Amino acid sequence: MIYIYAAMLLSKAGQKVDEASVKKVLEAASVKADEARVKALVAALDGVNIDEAIEKAQELKAEKQRKQKTQRKRQQKRRKAKSRQLQD
Repeated sequence: MIYIYAAMLLSKAGQKVDEASVKKVLEAASVKADEARVKALVAALDGVNIDEAIEKAQELKAEKQRKQKTQRKRQQKRRKAKSRQLQD
């Protein structure tokens, strides 16, 4: 996760997310950078707008939470209806 945090920090600071920058951030945090992981991260983020990706993920999470809340309400209604039927 520290590698992803480094990329997010660079993005938020308006800096380019490249191998050298990620390594500098990791070194500043006293983390020994794994060359392969840095390359993989930079390759995976090529062409990705990190801010947009985070926003999209937040929207998806909010939608999932709304659906779960709706499901819980439906289940509660069914339980109440079933409970009423058993009482009659």
